[in-house]
Amino acid sequence: PCPDMADFREVFAKAKHIAIITGAGVSAESGVPTFRGAGGFWRKWQAQELATPGAFARNPSRVWEFYHYRREVMLSKHPNPAHIAIAECEKRLSKQGRSVVVITQNIDELHRKAGSKHLLEIHGSLFKTRCTNCGNVTANYKSPICPALAGKGAPDPDVEDASIPVEQLPQCEEDGCNGLLRPHVVWFGETLDPEVLTEVEKELDMCDLCLVVGTSSVVYPAAMFAPQVSARGVPVAEFNMEATPATDKFRFHFSGPCGTTLPPALARHHSEIIA
Repeated sequence: PCPDMADFREVFAKAKHIAIITGAGVSAESGVPTFRGAGGFWRKWQAQELATPGAFARNPSRVWEFYHYRREVMLSKHPNPAHIAIAECEKRLSKQGRSVVVITQNIDELHRKAGSKHLLEIHGSLFKTRCTNCGNVTANYKSPICPALAGKGAPDPDVEDASIPVEQLPQCEEDGCNGLLRPHVVWFGETLDPEVLTEVEKELDMCDLCLVVGTSSVVYPAAMFAPQVSARGVPVAEFNMEATPATDKFRFHFSGPCGTTLPPALARHHSEIIA
């Protein structure tokens, strides 16, 4: 792949439908913990031991402590220059009849905070809940999400579980339901929402430029998205700290922090007609 920004800018200037696939790397510069790799522990557990239907069935209190901690951390985090560049690009290009869609694996809502409107969150959101009884999905920004979780969720390995009774954990507020709520995120062992996947496929079929930003290209099915686009002959540009297993399939690769490489890539091109 080519690291030539001028070449990329020429392709970008002509693109009508841009798909931007983002992963944990785009949020790392905002100080968001990734829970992957070395040091990715919460207490004694790694995310993949807690983010499962089985873990929630066995110990909903512990899983809710983990997600409460992550929600509280996220409430203090802000979009970085990469999130902002993407949102500003979407806003600017929409006035020119061009589209930008963000397909993100992140559940932190930093793209939304930055102002991205056309957003497909394939793994759900930390700030949505789903009722295990009636299935209702609701946005929820309460801090704490329920009184029993106030001050709970500290990540230190020596902290004891809070062991909160189920009836004090977040409850559904639909009339007469009172079912136990769970985070509306896709857990390990669960499949992605087919409706969201259909939307993603539609956007990927339509795009004439694809950007892969801050994703290791190893988590499926998202790891397949950009290679499929590239196989159609559409230019794909990867913005990442290092090469990934998919890098060789792409036309462009820009290494370094996304907050540094992305803003100049998505800035206004001299040939743009601004209405």
